[in-house]
Amino acid sequence: MTRLRQRSMLFFKGVAMGAADVVPGVSGGTVALITGIYDELLASLKSFDVAAAKLLLSGQFAALWKHVNGAFLLTLFSGVLLSILSLARIISYFLQQFPELVWSFFLGLILVSALYIARGIARWNVVTVFMLATGIGLAWLLTVAYPLQLQPTLMTLFFAGALAICAMILPGISGSFVLLLLGLYTPVLAAIKSFDLPLLLTVATGCALGLLCFSKLLYWLLHHYHEVTMAFLCGLMLGSLNKVWPWKEALSYRQNSAGDLVPLLERNISPQAYEAVAGQSAYLGGSLFMMLLGIVLVLIVAAVSTGSE
Repeated sequence: MTRLRQRSMLFFKGVAMGAADVVPGVSGGTVALITGIYDELLASLKSFDVAAAKLLLSGQFAALWKHVNGAFLLTLFSGVLLSILSLARIISYFLQQFPELVWSFFLGLILVSALYIARGIARWNVVTVFMLATGIGLAWLLTVAYPLQLQPTLMTLFFAGALAICAMILPGISGSFVLLLLGLYTPVLAAIKSFDLPLLLTVATGCALGLLCFSKLLYWLLHHYHEVTMAFLCGLMLGSLNKVWPWKEALSYRQNSAGDLVPLLERNISPQAYEAVAGQSAYLGGSLFMMLLGIVLVLIVAAVSTGSE
């Protein structure tokens, strides 16, 4: 029963990761970090190495499954996939109809998550503070950067896939947001919609290579420079708050895959200014409630995760 309970909890952590990845600017890596599975996720991804290839070629499938922690990855990514397929439409609807409430929820979630991670850093010194500031600055610059307009060639799509998947496992940075910054978000969505196999295989290959290489690097950093790396990841989460601020004014627009105009560049404004600009309620009371809900949810998940260890 204990094993079943652990698998069920891991599955629902995957569901939470998938739900976060659906929202532009919110990373599933944030959920993995606060639920205590980040290290094991990186270790499992890192295990796809030469030894795994030898086991595969020699037909030792049981040993291969154990080597790559297959049960963990299958359970987790089953939850991620189910969440993306089932919740994407729901979350997209609420983002369109009540964006202030959705962004407020993630604002509270990310803020308390960052503070929770920062509390776990035992030694604060010049280096950790510097890495925290570096993470904040990098994430903030990414949220205000003017999008590029790269041509969707096979080469650019390959590297875009590698960068996007790396961002996806970093707390605070979304893979879809990286594609948007590169100007390749619409071409990739169009390729998915039309099932353009050459383009999809190119992006997928870039994702696979980026994930395998970057997970090894992150795993090494966490095991050799744990507190410095955690300070940097905490900074990324704090810097990303600029992206999830609920009340914004659109400065320019882009056309999405459905042909609708959606904001491209935005600036944060106060709830009062938002009501004047948008001509509608800022839903301040509901937004504060959703922030509190996000905070409470993280504290519950952290407590349950700690108790299950």
